[in-house]
Amino acid sequence: MKAKTFRELRDRLADPLLTALTIMLAVALIVVATVFRLRQPSIIDIYLESSAWLITSLTLAVVVGRAVFARGKINYHRVIGAVLLYLNIGVFFVALYGFAALLVHNAFTGLGPLEDNLTVAGNLIYFSFVTLTSVGYGDIVPLHPVVRGISNVEAIIGQLYPATLLARLVTLELEQRRR
Repeated sequence: MKAKTFRELRDRLADPLLTALTIMLAVALIVVATVFRLRQPSIIDIYLESSAWLITSLTLAVVVGRAVFARGKINYHRVIGAVLLYLNIGVFFVALYGFAALLVHNAFTGLGPLEDNLTVAGNLIYFSFVTLTSVGYGDIVPLHPVVRGISNVEAIIGQLYPATLLARLVTLELEQRRR
């Protein structure tokens, strides 16, 4: 029963129409946020943009992940797709940090005021990738326990993903050579 349900879900997520619709939704959110920003900037713009980042990163993860980890020969495109997935993890956490910064007062120190401008997005992208790569300069620091937990999860994924990815790609290549 569970295997059948999993296969049905996998098949639904592989639908190109669903993929196109989710990307169009993300683009629509960005357009609406931009229109709102041009009329009168507000925090709603940041919510809309964080939602768009989240939708885009999840959609890309499903589409690219299916191609990267499918059976078959390892080639240049699959390796580039795996790198894209790694970078996409950072984008996913940008969205989470955006929501956290909006919902929790003083979730970060060093982030600056939550105004509707590109500085907030730039700082969140910077923080996410510094955390993903475990560089940790210390200029932006998560203060709230939930945000610290999210940062820890991102740092762990940032270390484990490349090792797991390498093992999976080697396994796929060995399977292909045996055939």
